[in-house]
Amino acid sequence: MKVRLSAKGLDLKVKKVKIAAGARHIPALVVGPRTPVNNAPGVLWTHGGGYLTGMKEMVFMTRAVDLVERFGAVVVSPGYRLSWQAPYPAAINDCWAALLWLRDHAKRLGVNDAQLMVGGESAGGGLAAALALRARDTDEVQLAYQMPLYPMIDNLDTVSSRQNKAKVWNTRRNHAAWRLYLRQDAKSREADAYAAAARARDLSGLPPLYTFVSTAEPFYAETLAYVLRLRSAGVAAEVDAYEGLYHAFDMLEPDLPESMLARERFCEHFAWALEHCFAPQER
Repeated sequence: MKVRLSAKGLDLKVKKVKIAAGARHIPALVVGPRTPVNNAPGVLWTHGGGYLTGMKEMVFMTRAVDLVERFGAVVVSPGYRLSWQAPYPAAINDCWAALLWLRDHAKRLGVNDAQLMVGGESAGGGLAAALALRARDTDEVQLAYQMPLYPMIDNLDTVSSRQNKAKVWNTRRNHAAWRLYLRQDAKSREADAYAAAARARDLSGLPPLYTFVSTAEPFYAETLAYVLRLRSAGVAAEVDAYEGLYHAFDMLEPDLPESMLARERFCEHFAWALEHCFAPQER
């Protein structure tokens, strides 16, 4: 099992930054190609960990690396506050500040601000979906595309998250994570949509989405349900499902045939987005 938490051995240029958010400063990594690309896509990539664990350096083991190495993307990975430090809405507020920072620094970073995107895996996928909702609702930043991979978006049990005993992530861990993140609202059908995107009542007007998920993991049902609701709302949304695999299989076992296929499919969809998805910022 390969786990990489540094840029060593990767063809990347990495810079540490501090992003101002009121009286706080959020640590973040800016990851780009060693040879910059003109008008690169800019991606805010939020790490996983059930909202309670994880770190910004996890970006080096995620699909975000493919975006930098294959497409010249500039990726910002924020070190948002974890739920044991501060519950919702701390994490989404930190990530929102990082997204606005990416928008404001696009030119300096060599980024095409008409192709700002969000992505992440697991809880980071949940944050990416929430950021897309907040961007639509506030109109403060225009997003061209979203990539919430096997996202943690439903605080209520589904047919796949109920009585799930899979490795890496399962019902017990899922319940504990939501309790710590949402506290008294952990099992509420009225939970904020920016905390659990599955609670959003209106999904129209969101940017196109691509995701993948495995069939044995807890987030299988909520991912497929979200994709179907997006399509019903007129949003272009695509999903690939990998049979019998566990949560985050692509990161934890990158040499599996399914992981390599997932990587290629992810890159194919991103290549499509580069050709078709634009959202100019309002001046």
